[in-house]
Amino acid sequence: MTPVPSPPDGWHERAHRAVRRGSVLDRMIPPFLLDSPISRVGYWYGTTVGWIWGSIWSTGRVEKRGGLWIFRGLPDWAFARGAVCVGGCLLMGDAPVTEHLLRHEAVHKRQWERYGFLMPLLYLIAGRDPLRNRFEIEAGLEDGNYVPRGAARG
Repeated sequence: MTPVPSPPDGWHERAHRAVRRGSVLDRMIPPFLLDSPISRVGYWYGTTVGWIWGSIWSTGRVEKRGGLWIFRGLPDWAFARGAVCVGGCLLMGDAPVTEHLLRHEAVHKRQWERYGFLMPLLYLIAGRDPLRNRFEIEAGLEDGNYVPRGAARG
């Protein structure tokens, strides 16, 4: 397993600012789009896309754990970072499925349920840097293996 790099100085405050900015953005979203029948359709759409993509490229075991359908053995180019949650599907390579990973990805599943169709757009706006991406921060940087254990408490 690759060691987790130490985060840069000042990352903790930048992460807090990212979460605060996300809260401000959430207040601009019409409430009928959040945790609603509309967002639920978006969640199920995302889950369907995840199922199709996972079914095409998965070469490993498919199982349901922690409320997520886990598709393993995908080629590295078929998913972002170490794994990606699309709706209720976790798409990943051959890395072990740990309790930490399941906890992190379960938060992403919940984010999909809350935001539905908006999730991919909001995630894109949040940016690729996990230390500044409010969705990764909310899911737990330690559990997502973005910072070493204990760094988030610092």
